[in-house]
Amino acid sequence: MFEDQKLSLVEHLEELRSGIIKSVIFIVAGILCAYAFVDSLLPALIKPVGKLVFIAPQEAFVARITIAFFGGLFVASPFVLYQIWQFVSGGLNERERKYIRTFGPLSLLLFILGVCFCYFIIIPISMKFLLGFAGDVMEPMITVSKYISFVGILTLAFGVVFELPLAALFLTKIGMITPGFLSEKRKHAVVIMFIVSAVLTPPDVITQCFMVVPLLLLYEAGIIFSKAAYRKRT
Repeated sequence: MFEDQKLSLVEHLEELRSGIIKSVIFIVAGILCAYAFVDSLLPALIKPVGKLVFIAPQEAFVARITIAFFGGLFVASPFVLYQIWQFVSGGLNERERKYIRTFGPLSLLLFILGVCFCYFIIIPISMKFLLGFAGDVMEPMITVSKYISFVGILTLAFGVVFELPLAALFLTKIGMITPGFLSEKRKHAVVIMFIVSAVLTPPDVITQCFMVVPLLLLYEAGIIFSKAAYRKRT
């Protein structure tokens, strides 16, 4: 249940600290649970490339821990999102807090859609394209640690960026932004998108574009949703 009254600054910070601690506990629990299923997850993860290698004695073990880590994040995501919305609700009035009952479940749905979109569409396409440059003189030997980190970071990033339209809709409904503001800041947003994709993806232009294009589409979708919410609000 969300709080019925606005919190003071000190109470809000205490709520933040409590939410972080609870989220960390659930993430750790999720990691421990995910580790038990690493052997089942690994074949599905490496399907786009077929076979992986490791070039250091500890690399296979580190890869298992990495899989468990990202698996724990995904398992704990419903609770983490709940904690985020509970923290946000502390700064809202009663009318605005009602939106969370709808936006909370939708944020989880969009996160799952983003993860699935990345895993089933983006990763296979990007792997097929990038490995297509192999030939008689270049044979791909992808290490397990590099590949697992690539997949984990990319899927997590897509899960987060799929929240963009929902965030634009929510902020418009509570009066923090307007469609005009989003349209005016479009150029700045594009620059930020390229920076974010450069940080979250490997250092090649193709993979960055695979992330930037959906980001641009999601930003435009956010503007459309914001316009609809703004018209209804005014």
